[in-house]
Amino acid sequence: MNLKRIGLDTSKAVFTVHGVGQDERTALRCNLKRGGLEDFFAKLPPTVVALEACGGSHHWGRRLTALGHEVRLIPPQYVKPFVKRGKNDRNDAEAISEAAARPEMTVVAVKSAEQQAGAMILSVRELLVGQRTQLVNAIRGQAAEFGVVAAKGVSNIGRLLEKIAGDTEIPQAARDMLALLGARVTELDSQINQVELQMMQQHKANPVSRMLDAVPSIGPIVALTCALTVDASQYKSARHFAASLGVTPKERSTAGRQRLGSISKQGNERLRRLLVTGAMAVIKYARPGSKTASPWLLKLLERKPRKVAAVALANKTARIIWAMISSGEAYRRQPAG
Repeated sequence: MNLKRIGLDTSKAVFTVHGVGQDERTALRCNLKRGGLEDFFAKLPPTVVALEACGGSHHWGRRLTALGHEVRLIPPQYVKPFVKRGKNDRNDAEAISEAAARPEMTVVAVKSAEQQAGAMILSVRELLVGQRTQLVNAIRGQAAEFGVVAAKGVSNIGRLLEKIAGDTEIPQAARDMLALLGARVTELDSQINQVELQMMQQHKANPVSRMLDAVPSIGPIVALTCALTVDASQYKSARHFAASLGVTPKERSTAGRQRLGSISKQGNERLRRLLVTGAMAVIKYARPGSKTASPWLLKLLERKPRKVAAVALANKTARIIWAMISSGEAYRRQPAG
């Protein structure tokens, strides 16, 4: 069977195939079980196989590449406009094939197993920190029901638990449950410290991460995140990279009139949040004569609110990151902005 391109809609157990011939007409439509997917593609001559860049797509990208096929991973938001009428597996597979036919379609590079394994530490830390925040908020909320409050911050949760344990007006059952939550917070603190220690070891062993750490508003966590997840070759320029992180205005221009709104908040949410947080840290201590704040940033703070300036600084930092990674040269330390 001579196919020009195959669109593959993936799932946990059933995979839908949509193949087109050299004349771009539908030549194959079928469903495959998970266990028979590799056998099916092993019998086909090398061709283009397009998938949505979603959960498990990198795994199948590696498998299909090993069988000699050319794999194209397409972001789901770029596939959606090609879906005809109702959404189902067959229409999705056809839409993936149609999107892959566009010559200017953006594709995602297939990651190796080692790349994915190395970046797992970032998502694991994020998950543990989120669980700790959830527990701390639960403890604060339950304690407030009994009139016990404490200052903000995770560091103050220990004093809050001590206050709860010593308050005899709180029923014993409530104190036991809050102590149980407190023990879980302590356990998570220990696990987060272990993960961050491993991250620091990776940071010190990664030359790109150490290079990025020299830039103000970028710390070890941001530097390691960029080193493990950013492929500068996927972007045409620094502006394209900044736009991919969602720190540029969303545009709704029409009839020759430019209409810019708030930032798009698209792309890598974790990296965008880290860059904005780092920018806020620089702005917090921005003063005339400061080593970390340039005249550009100080003038911007005179005209714009701090959070708007933080997004602008995050945008500029993203462009610096792209330039440093793409050039591979050490960036000379200079004031942010």
